[in-house]
Amino acid sequence: MNPNLALLQPYPFEKLARLKAGIEPPAGLAHIALSIGEPQHPAPALVVEALSASLDKLSAYPLTKGTPALRTAIADWATRRYALPAGALDPERHVLPVAGSREALFAFAQASIDTSAGRPLVLMPNPFYQIYEGAALLAGAEPYFLNTPPETGFLPDYAAVPGDVWARCQLLYLCSPGNPTGAVTPAATLARLIELADEYDFVLAADECYSEIYFDEAQPPVGLLDACARLGRTDFRRCIVFNSLSKRSNLPGLRSGFVAGDAELIAGFLKYRTYHGCALPGHTQAASTVAWGEETHVVANRALYREKFDAVLDVLAPVLDVQKPDAGFFLWPRVPGDDAAFARQLYATHNVTVLPGSFLARDTAAGNPGCGRLRIALVAPLAECIAAARRIRACIETL
Repeated sequence: MNPNLALLQPYPFEKLARLKAGIEPPAGLAHIALSIGEPQHPAPALVVEALSASLDKLSAYPLTKGTPALRTAIADWATRRYALPAGALDPERHVLPVAGSREALFAFAQASIDTSAGRPLVLMPNPFYQIYEGAALLAGAEPYFLNTPPETGFLPDYAAVPGDVWARCQLLYLCSPGNPTGAVTPAATLARLIELADEYDFVLAADECYSEIYFDEAQPPVGLLDACARLGRTDFRRCIVFNSLSKRSNLPGLRSGFVAGDAELIAGFLKYRTYHGCALPGHTQAASTVAWGEETHVVANRALYREKFDAVLDVLAPVLDVQKPDAGFFLWPRVPGDDAAFARQLYATHNVTVLPGSFLARDTAAGNPGCGRLRIALVAPLAECIAAARRIRACIETL
């Protein structure tokens, strides 16, 4: 077996299962799970219909590159969303469908990391989506964690990264809006990172899967493709973006997303994927084509999240250090005492499951930036989110 497998840490939800082991929560309270970022709003009817109408495609092998219709739908969506110059994002050269952003974020590191001259660095935010770390380790690279404390707006302090770290960097994972913080990376920061990528010859890999969950319809989060276009960089050199339909369209089970950006990187990744064997099934591609071409359901989806954030914050703000994030569907509050102990007590006394923040981060010289915080995913229906918020408040008030 690959010896790097031994370097992988348990997934946060494995730790959570151990934390809850042996506890019998109150039988009279229905369980409310706010730990997993799995959207629970209804799937769009038009996508379900397209999926059902395309089942005849099961009789044919799908193309790894995806259908021209799907690539065009993705390119058209990104062009509209980020106001890209017409034709800048070529469906033939700059876009590749993938089986959700998770598998692509992992696989891209395997395809792009070069260990021939030693063990390079892969930079990532801390706390972070654990796929970044696992991808780096199994590609033979070393993860380098960039803390995201409240003092820097829950964003990495890129100006504090030493030159020798940038010199060893081959890949920088961005997550904007952030998981779990919801922080959005500003356009000026993205422009500076593009300059650093040019100077030190590394790739920017932007995980933007929460990009369509935001609060102000007039102020959508900036993206890496957008930042490139603002710089006149329509070859998207050294830049690669990952997105999916899971959060945007409430389709986590469809396992459908895309990678877009630098044509040379896309070509290399496509070559890797033809061996990897992860082409999207034909009916998935047909349904995805419909989903990327329709925005009404996405606007309605955002309205549901806005309603939940307003209601939950109204309950929690008087007793918790908690703020509405820039975007995304997570709350990232500070809680009294140890985060894991609080999460365990909340489950034991009020039958609500949340994720301790320390499970999502790594210890560094400056500490573990997840300690003392919880990730609360507002994915359940409104009534459940409000009920959970009231139980969390009751738990705090008993401390």
